[in-house]
Amino acid sequence: MRRIVVSVGLVALGTSGLKADTASSLTSEASKPWSVSATLRGFYDDNINSVNPAIVRAASAAYGYPYHNGTFGFEVSPAIMVAWPWEQTTLSLGYVYTFKDYQFRPIGNADTVDMTHSFNIGLDHTFNELYQCHVSDSFVIGQEPDFLRAGNTYSTYQRIPGDNIRNYGNATLDGKLTPLLGFQFGYANGFYDYAADSPIPSEAGFLNRMENLIHLDSRWQLTPETVGIIGYQYSEIDYTGGQQIIGPAFPGITSETRNSRGEYVYVGIDETFSPSLTGSFRVGGRYTDYYHDPNSATEVSPYVQLSLRWNYGLESYVQVGFVHDRSATDLVGTGLGTGNLTLDAETSAAYATINHRLAPNLYGSLTGEFQDSAYNGGQYGSDTEDFYTFGANLEYRISKNCSTQLGYNYDRLDSQINGRTFDRNRVYLGVTASY
Repeated sequence: MRRIVVSVGLVALGTSGLKADTASSLTSEASKPWSVSATLRGFYDDNINSVNPAIVRAASAAYGYPYHNGTFGFEVSPAIMVAWPWEQTTLSLGYVYTFKDYQFRPIGNADTVDMTHSFNIGLDHTFNELYQCHVSDSFVIGQEPDFLRAGNTYSTYQRIPGDNIRNYGNATLDGKLTPLLGFQFGYANGFYDYAADSPIPSEAGFLNRMENLIHLDSRWQLTPETVGIIGYQYSEIDYTGGQQIIGPAFPGITSETRNSRGEYVYVGIDETFSPSLTGSFRVGGRYTDYYHDPNSATEVSPYVQLSLRWNYGLESYVQVGFVHDRSATDLVGTGLGTGNLTLDAETSAAYATINHRLAPNLYGSLTGEFQDSAYNGGQYGSDTEDFYTFGANLEYRISKNCSTQLGYNYDRLDSQINGRTFDRNRVYLGVTASY
């Protein structure tokens, strides 16, 4: 079962800022274990800082430098992918580098350049007909919130300058005990390290953390097409920023105050409706203990995860999903005159993706995501935020080794918190060559 919260796959290849971009099919021959590609794009971003315009004006006045909301720019992105299939084992490696140069310097940048890195590794091994394992890791360095997340929920909606790090590793073991009873045991680790550690408190103090998750699922073969799930998961989130995060009046309230331990129980179904249509569903509850909080806070909340994928045509598919869980947040406002602080958010997130082959060499994709966050505790304990993102992309494959892309992305945050609401429009045009 994939964790934090759905899948790293949506962001693992480093498509930050190009969320609607279809994965290039400019792959090499099946017999060739490697492929290389390079993409060149020009773009316009009307809110490069992904903040309310008032913040841009305030930063310009404070630093005496004319920051801009919008900017043109270009990016260059080479990539290499390698896969070695053996009789019982498959090993895959990938690396994507992206260099972006903006017309105007974003807030917090020392220059007009951003660089991102994405490393991915996967290992699948079949011991025998009863036992299989999967190990994967995704390591990124970047600035955009969609690039730095490890699932379909956002902890922050803003672009954060610097060499911010996110690593997500996952290992699962699947086995069959009897023809009708199997199991899956898994461990996942998420690591976040933000470069901005000053002024205090900073993004590092708010968001640096280590997330550990262990799960054990029993898998019951109810019918040839249906697997029933009864599962348990234990999570531990340790904040590592080591900063005092809500002011000098409360010296004991530090990054670590938001540490938590969680226990999940859930039931679910994995269903194969047809060879082209599959679905997965989990529903249950979560008990969370914020054991470093001086108010000894605990929360009981629902847990839901579902996904559905339909491969309805040649290189055409629809994928939808929904998750309800607790998530980290960059908001830590304290209640006035108290030591209460915002510990996390109860979050619902829905997503949908459509990739469609419009013509023999023309492909289109649409993506949409929605996230509703209700904050837990402190100054923002009664506030909510809604985040919407939409993308559209067209790709024309000139030949097996060359394609062009045209795309548009829109983001919007509607917040009950003053100064947080913003929207963002991005358009891009580019070409990709591969071998």
